Amino acid sequence: MRLAAAFLLLLLSGSAAMAQSSRPTAAERPRARDIGLAPGLFAPGRWNAITDVAGVTVGQVTLGEGAGVRTGVTVVLPHGGNLFQHKVPAALAVANGFGKLAGATQLEELGELETPIALTNTLAVPRAMDALIEWTLKQPGNAEVRSVNAVVGETNDGRLNDIRARPVQPSHVLAALAAAKSGPVQEGSVGAGAGTVAFGWKGGIGTSSRVLPADLGGYAVGVLVQTNYGGVLQMDGAPVGRALGRYFLKEQLEGKAADGSIMIVVATDAPLSDRNLKRLAHRAFAGLARTGAAFSNGSGDYAIAFSTAESVRRTPERRAAAATLTELPNDLLSPLFVAVAEATEEAIYNSLLRATTVSSVIDGKPVEVDAIDVTAVRRLLSQRPRASE
Repeated sequence: MRLAAAFLLLLLSGSAAMAQSSRPTAAERPRARDIGLAPGLFAPGRWNAITDVAGVTVGQVTLGEGAGVRTGVTVVLPHGGNLFQHKVPAALAVANGFGKLAGATQLEELGELETPIALTNTLAVPRAMDALIEWTLKQPGNAEVRSVNAVVGETNDGRLNDIRARPVQPSHVLAALAAAKSGPVQEGSVGAGAGTVAFGWKGGIGTSSRVLPADLGGYAVGVLVQTNYGGVLQMDGAPVGRALGRYFLKEQLEGKAADGSIMIVVATDAPLSDRNLKRLAHRAFAGLARTGAAFSNGSGDYAIAFSTAESVRRTPERRAAAATLTELPNDLLSPLFVAVAEATEEAIYNSLLRATTVSSVIDGKPVEVDAIDVTAVRRLLSQRPRASE
């Protein structure tokens, strides 16, 4: 019986691999703007990614081992220096707190980041913390460090990933940190989004950015999301979820898991205090709401925002004595609030559109979550009312 079961798993794994080989790759799937989805008014940056905020880098490791491992790690670094010594102001906003976000209390209390942000699956949080601590302790200049507040976010990818096997190791997080770079960011079924599900379709990693006009400061706002939540999907007003028959209440009535979570990472080069970064983080949920999120009981909806501006960076000198900082006042924040909502909405669309269909074997049973049908989305978008109509 054991040999038969092993053969079945091998057969299922091989069949899934052959099926996936004939499907479109992420590179062949569009981003939102490729199909006419361009939420809001502000223009994106060069890469339309969180890396449009100067100094921000992203690294990812994707694990697709055997029949059931579909998970990974995504890391975001605010700058390329020693983060523990040159901390950045940061803040956390929580819409629904059903999650295992590590490092939240010190982030909330002190309003600063001293490690990169790591995203992974729920049961891998401790191992990601271990890697961030190890990485930080080994940075030149940290020989006397005795405490590290590692920040790790997560969503539960157990529908497609053998999460109890806990395949993510500290070495994977360290590899993601070593691979972090600027420029275009891989999206879809990669990194921490390898096994996630959103609105009943394959979710994943998505990113977008906005750059304010010069007369509004010229600041950049970038967003990266890990989507794994439910609701009734809307795309720029088009009722995609309802039209295609996938939505929160329908899935609940069919006995399917409809809960889930999202991690939102917001970066900006605007010189903001941690208090105003918290306000910025809260506005990311406006973009989340526009996609039709259910904000359900079992959802962890988190946004972490940080500023890379040198004028507010918490250097050793500024932390040792009274310091004068240059930061934006409250009255100049509204354009940034609009920008973060727009970028969050588009990042979520990118996470869905770039995701590929993923097959797995969980508890001996084959599972498949298909990517959203781009042709159907195009059709629904063409039918939506225009503002001028």
